[in-house]
Amino acid sequence: MSVTGVFGGLSSFLPSSLLQNGLYQVPVVMAATLAVVVAFWTARLLARHVWYTRRLSCFSKPPTHSWLLGHLGQMQNTEEGLVAVDDLVQSYTHSCCWFLGPFYHLVRVFHPDYTKPLLMAPASITVKDELFYGFLRPWLGQSLLLSNGEDWSRRRRLLTPAFHFDVLRNYVVIFNTSTNTLHAKWSRLMSEGRNNMEMFHHVSLMTLDSLLKCAFSYNSNCQDTSSEYVSAIVELGDLIIDRRQRILHHWDWIYWRSQQGKRFKRATDVVHSFTRGVVQQRRALISQQRETVTHSDPDTAPPKKKDFIDIVLAQDEEGQGLTDEEIQAEANTFMFAGHDTTASAICWTLYNLASHAHYQDKCRQEVVELMQGRHRHEIEWDDLANLPFTTMCIKETLRLHSPVLAVTRQYTKDMPLPGDRTVPKGAICLVSLYGTHRNPTVWTNPYEFHPERFDPANTRGRSSHAFIPFSSGPRNCIGQKFAIAELRVVVALTLLRFRLTPGVNPDLETPSGGIRRLPQVVLRAEGGLWLRLEPVALPVP
Repeated sequence: MSVTGVFGGLSSFLPSSLLQNGLYQVPVVMAATLAVVVAFWTARLLARHVWYTRRLSCFSKPPTHSWLLGHLGQMQNTEEGLVAVDDLVQSYTHSCCWFLGPFYHLVRVFHPDYTKPLLMAPASITVKDELFYGFLRPWLGQSLLLSNGEDWSRRRRLLTPAFHFDVLRNYVVIFNTSTNTLHAKWSRLMSEGRNNMEMFHHVSLMTLDSLLKCAFSYNSNCQDTSSEYVSAIVELGDLIIDRRQRILHHWDWIYWRSQQGKRFKRATDVVHSFTRGVVQQRRALISQQRETVTHSDPDTAPPKKKDFIDIVLAQDEEGQGLTDEEIQAEANTFMFAGHDTTASAICWTLYNLASHAHYQDKCRQEVVELMQGRHRHEIEWDDLANLPFTTMCIKETLRLHSPVLAVTRQYTKDMPLPGDRTVPKGAICLVSLYGTHRNPTVWTNPYEFHPERFDPANTRGRSSHAFIPFSSGPRNCIGQKFAIAELRVVVALTLLRFRLTPGVNPDLETPSGGIRRLPQVVLRAEGGLWLRLEPVALPVP
């Protein structure tokens, strides 16, 4: 029946006054229009679901609730959710398809032979999906992490100098300083009889302290005093996870009217205001310094160690650099991607060494020998290459407790995979770093902490994509050398000064050996990660 016919049928039941004014037609037309739009949207959604279901039939499909709901609700951010991934890897070996209702169609891969062609695909055909990355856009803007195509290539080219070895060399001094602040705080707490400490709280503040100094030359004192900016960054991370778990909040028009959406907006305002102020002040200072140099002998000016903002702004010499807004987005991304991931890796490394005393003693001996004859116990740039066993323990932690559990990609063309399988254009590829690192067909005894796996003699013949904690290919993590350098400094100095054993969660009164992992933006632990610290006598020069 046509819309006109419907209106005609309704007219016999309505008062003549309404018929004369035509007012009754307004809500009826709106309702009819809405019904048509909803019907069209539903039909298109279901047709799309049918198409992807057929195209992904070349992949094994784990049991679902129903054809329509698929695996909706089966991905859990809990210990049980991680165990379910282990079961998935054992059952399907390399890959499977996964449907989140009729809305999202995924291919989950967890074997090097399958991750490699996806991660090594040209950046020109690789796109960051909106399901896992889109919620970050209001915070991070169109940054390197979220951009695509030529925009991504331009940003990557302009940002690469900020992570050059010569720049990282200067950052090692900052890593030492922030670690010393952390250890001084621990020593104060221990003098008060508080030897049992939650690692994530302390270490996250320390990595934030380091990043603020490296990015902005900003001394926040955040390890000892509260900061609105630091609190906003922590809150944003929590809100991102909360939004992912609420399917209705995936639609902007619902989310921004919710209490969580309003909190997110307030927190982003705080973060954006801070970075905008820093960038504007630094650009004005650079302009002033250029004018000063033109009127004086540049050789007499003392050299200044450059931070992240200085280096990125310096790429603008020919007017082809990043705008202030783009620099703010990259600075926000540097803070987001750098502090929580590194903090997670540090905490899990300390936990693994606390749980394996013989490995801890071996690492400590390595650091003690490095410090022999020195009056100042600091890790220098050249020392980083002389910590082979400590580095092996760090790498084994990145395998066993990957801070980032997965990365996702979409492609603008079909992607062939082994076994005559094809990922269709537009499907979301979830590359499970966690699953790949714990795949029993790739690793022997994958659930055990065994640092000798990364002895060079034991890595021959291993796939280049068996170990990918920083992803791989053209869109790998640009800050991985920064993270590894900070990890080595913090872990080495901590073992030099403290002996670690598993602690006790005071709320649960259970030892940290019985931890429950908590996958959020990064891998954490339910109730925190508690360790007991004891001072170690420092070596005499």
